[in-house]
Amino acid sequence: MTEQLQTADIDLIQRIIPHRYPFLLVDRLVDIDGTKSATGIKNVTFNEPHFQGHFPGAPIMPGVTIIEAMAQTAAIMVGVAEGLADKDFLVYFMAIEKAKFRRKVVPGDVLKMHVTTKRGGGKVWKFEGRAEVDGEVACDAEFTAMLDMPKE
Repeated sequence: MTEQLQTADIDLIQRIIPHRYPFLLVDRLVDIDGTKSATGIKNVTFNEPHFQGHFPGAPIMPGVTIIEAMAQTAAIMVGVAEGLADKDFLVYFMAIEKAKFRRKVVPGDVLKMHVTTKRGGGKVWKFEGRAEVDGEVACDAEFTAMLDMPKE
């Protein structure tokens, strides 16, 4: 029997991570497989504040913002799997490695962030992330984060 993969809508996302506009960079998660893997979805729109200056006349989503979206996807995945909705749950970057940018991300794109846990459990976790638009890789990176889990 195949296990049903979980999803997270914007309401659940906001109950797990503290990020809000303009820095909440994930609209939905699908295919959440416990703390193993998940896919985040971001609908890239022209009215996002970074497009005012990056770059006028040629809006491109900043690479660091794409990596942040992958990290938020990872945090939400862990939050769903560990039942951290409505808890004081924070995540801090510790390292970003092997980041490569392969394609521009522009308004109108649907960015899909595929994250996989390389090492997890406890406070320090390591993830692999790949962001795609229409099946074409826009960015890939590995990142390490410290999860500040709520006290029971």
